[in-house]
Amino acid sequence: MTGINELAEQVIAKARQSGRTVATGESLTAGWVASALATVPGASAVLRGGVIAYQPDLKRDVLGVTEEALAHGLVSEEVAIEMAQGALRRMGADFGVGTTGVAGPDPHDGAAVGSVWIAIAGGGKGRSAHFQFSGGRQAIRGSAVLEALRLLDGELGRE
Repeated sequence: MTGINELAEQVIAKARQSGRTVATGESLTAGWVASALATVPGASAVLRGGVIAYQPDLKRDVLGVTEEALAHGLVSEEVAIEMAQGALRRMGADFGVGTTGVAGPDPHDGAAVGSVWIAIAGGGKGRSAHFQFSGGRQAIRGSAVLEALRLLDGELGRE
């Protein structure tokens, strides 16, 4: 299985080859997606920046997540999509990544522990996916980072 570091290298290579940039809007992953990308040499040509927005007011005020999206719950497809779109827009990137979910130990806002939404915006299209991970906080967060990079790698491959 491809790990986080290998996927981050692939993403940076694909983005550099196509001249594309990436930004993140992260909740559950708390900047881990951006950090994984930043560990790769040459990341500065690709990574525009990232926002860690745990709280609803930051999702709304910094990333532009609408009240309508928030009404679906903090852990929802709508919020993940708008976080990705907000990161793309606020940071002037070609692709945005949005992550939201519940790492535990308790359910949150009606979502079970391990429930994660990830969205990729950009390239004139976008993609979102729901995952139900198991394990402790670190395992759930690590799985979310891995899947976010997989989705981003896939979207960059469509360009």
